[in-house]
Amino acid sequence: MSRTCREIERMILRLLHGHDTRSQLRQIHAHFLRHGLHQLNQILAHFVSVCGSQNKMAYADRLFCQSQHPNILLFNSMIKGYSLCGPFEESFSLFSSMKNRGIWPDEYTFAPLLKACSNLRDLKLGRCVHKDVIIVGFHCFSSIRIGVVELYTTCGIMEDAEKVFDEMCDMDVIVWNLMIHGYCKRGDFDMGLHLFRQMSERSIVSWNIMISCLAQSGRDSEALGLFHEMKDQGFNPDDATLVIVLPICARLGAVEVGQWIQSYAESSVFFRDSVSVGNALVDFHSKCGVLETAKKVFNEMPQKSVISWNAMISAMAFNGKGELGIELFEEMTKAGVCPNDATFVAVLSSCAHAGLVEKGRTLFASMTLNHQIVPKLEHYGCLVDLLGRSGCVREAYDLIRRMPEKPNASLWGSLLGACRTHGDMELAQLAVEELVNLEPWNSGNYVLLSNIYAEEERWDKVEEVRTMMKERSVEKTPGQSSVG
Repeated sequence: MSRTCREIERMILRLLHGHDTRSQLRQIHAHFLRHGLHQLNQILAHFVSVCGSQNKMAYADRLFCQSQHPNILLFNSMIKGYSLCGPFEESFSLFSSMKNRGIWPDEYTFAPLLKACSNLRDLKLGRCVHKDVIIVGFHCFSSIRIGVVELYTTCGIMEDAEKVFDEMCDMDVIVWNLMIHGYCKRGDFDMGLHLFRQMSERSIVSWNIMISCLAQSGRDSEALGLFHEMKDQGFNPDDATLVIVLPICARLGAVEVGQWIQSYAESSVFFRDSVSVGNALVDFHSKCGVLETAKKVFNEMPQKSVISWNAMISAMAFNGKGELGIELFEEMTKAGVCPNDATFVAVLSSCAHAGLVEKGRTLFASMTLNHQIVPKLEHYGCLVDLLGRSGCVREAYDLIRRMPEKPNASLWGSLLGACRTHGDMELAQLAVEELVNLEPWNSGNYVLLSNIYAEEERWDKVEEVRTMMKERSVEKTPGQSSVG
């Protein structure tokens, strides 16, 4: 190869790994085509890697298919790209094609194959790859061991993950994080915290995982304490930290911490431009009852996603400003933002809080007619709540009966509350009977049913309820009683 070609090759590689690659990918492709470098595996491998990082594997596949003599480097880049972007099964199709061409895999082949197994949650296939790794002697490579640990932790097989983990003499922070997350995902939060405390070196990801897992297990106070400990140890929160901690602050009423986070976010251009942080701040302020501050954050966001609009519409409903929530929904659709499932939960809740029955009916119908969104249980629940609050209990009952999905206890409970409020004891009885069938372990439902029968002086039915409770070994919760 002449010096000129080598210089062109180096220039193309610099362009591929530059800052503007996303917008220049086709120009770079045209550039190396023009110079006749389209069969050079090194350039193709780098190009494929960049395509994988941008989730453009269809583009990468077109180039790969035009390659006359792909080598292990190019195959590995393609396998890795599909292992990250999907379809994950394509990684194994390429692996088979590679072997059929007589190309022997190396450690850079097996690590992405293990990643594909993790993404597929395919334990059986993953075990086969692990077995092949051991046979060819690549099991000692760090990237392979991390891939095996990720496979077993993803599939919840912590015993096997622990065996590989214990054999590692160079455990880096990535594999520690995998183990911690694996135990927490299985519900063993104490073991996850124990491993976290054993780490000699942590990354911000380590802190985020542990704080998030504690919060998910209902241990908000511990999670917030860990956040303070993280700061005390000199770790600066990233956007993921802020998104994790703000809901904790809302649940605990830790307003001062939330305000500190807002000041911290506003002090950095990076955080000011973060849509996810803006969404979390809107949600935090709304749940703390500071609607004006939530609106200010929302209005000042340089970019908004559908989640941003959903958060603000939900904030209106949550704070009893349903009509404003509906106005915001209309503003959102006029701005060309397509609503999703969560949007309709928010706007239907706004209708319920504002008592706008006809508007709620119209919006519910528009989900399918205008937006091709199939209503789910949550949407039916919102409409049942709206109809029930407005006294349309018979219509709410008919809606429940017409639902394509089986109604859950929450829906029947909502109807029951409306029936008792509006004095429809006949429907109340039907609702409680459904609740007893859905939650045979819940003593409160039996007490409600017994009380309804007692109010109608149907003492034989009261006795039937008592007998039913004895047969099902259901005991009344202390403090509740039935008349009879």
